[in-house]
Order: sequence, then C-alpha cells, then structure tokens
Amino acid sequence: MKMNLRKLTISGMMVAVAVAMSSFSIPIGASRCFPVQHLCNVMAGVFLGPGYAVAMAFCTSLIRNLLGTGSLLAFPGSMVGAFLCGFLYQKTGKLAAAYVGEVFGTGILGGMLCYPVATFLMGKEAALFMYVMPFLMSTGCGTVIAIILVGILSKSGAFGYLNHLLTAE
Repeated sequence: MKMNLRKLTISGMMVAVAVAMSSFSIPIGASRCFPVQHLCNVMAGVFLGPGYAVAMAFCTSLIRNLLGTGSLLAFPGSMVGAFLCGFLYQKTGKLAAAYVGEVFGTGILGGMLCYPVATFLMGKEAALFMYVMPFLMSTGCGTVIAIILVGILSKSGAFGYLNHLLTAE
C-alpha cells in the first residue's frame, strides 16, 4: 500500500476523535456500544479506503485498550466492519454498500469473531452469537449518524471536494 500523507493525517485525526470520544459509550449486555467508532469506520472506509480504515480501527482499539476505555472485543468488531465498509464502497462506489458493509461486518461477522476472543483470550464463557445483538445495536447507531453526516456533506458539496482531495496524488 502506497502511503498518502493526506490519508495518513486524516486517519490519525479520526483515531484521535474516536479515542477522545471513547467516554461516550452505552453498555449493552457484555459489551460497550461505541457509536463514534462506527461513525469513524464509515467515514474512513468511504474517504480513505479499506486499508486505512482497518489501520484506523486497529489503532483506535489498541489505544483504547491501553487507556482502559475499551476491551479486546473492539478489535474484531471494528476492524472487520471497517474493512468491509471500505472494500464494498471501493468496489461498488455506492454509499449504501458501505453502510451495509459496516453493519454486517461489525454486527454479524465481528460479533461472531468475538466468540474465540472472549473464550480463549479473555477466559469468559460465551456463545457464538452472544455479541451479535449488542454489536448490531452499536454499529446501527453509529452508521445512522454516519448516514446523516455523509448526507450533510453531500448536500454542501464537501463530499465531492473531500473525495477529490484524497484521491489526488
């Protein structure tokens, strides 16, 4: 992956926003719903692409874990959702595909991937689909916020400007 200073800077700013807003969470079941992470996943997936989106999600999860504001469950959920969001948007060019990618990647796939993390790494007793519903609620909330924000950016013309700015070499 060729490094792009603009994309690297924006992904760093998204990590900072996501970490700074990590106090805004809603506990549901055994997990924390963190809608700002999902908002950042969608924005990174759409504007930066799957590689930068996954790196942003990983760095956010790592920093939150080091600060004690996150759990190991943040890694599979956020990274799979960010990848699928960016990948589907890159392949189709459709925002709806990006939104579905974030919700399906985080809510379903990420929720299921939490089973081995919870069982083997955290020593918790868990069921395969235990985290699917809480993750779906969290990613649904964050994705709705992203849909609203992207809609505002589209109407103002900033969406096209940002896309042009980030794709120019």
